[in-house]
Amino acid sequence: MASHKYEVGQNVRFNPSRTSSLVGSQEGKIVRLLPIEEGSYLYRIKCVAENVERVAKEGDLALRSLDWRGHDTGKLASVAK
Repeated sequence: MASHKYEVGQNVRFNPSRTSSLVGSQEGKIVRLLPIEEGSYLYRIKCVAENVERVAKEGDLALRSLDWRGHDTGKLASVAK
């Protein structure tokens, strides 16, 4: 059975799809796993640049790579499912 690709606490880049393009690409952290809606796993993410939380589809997220100090390397990390 399939499950969420990301876990609570992971740092991600939120790249909204064209239908939700009012917001540009943002850094965020997964704060909660949400149920599937319309065939997509959903997540609640806390955006870094804004003091807001958003609901994001799994396809709109990419895992961020951190160095040994916990600083963002600016690279996207691969996620094995």
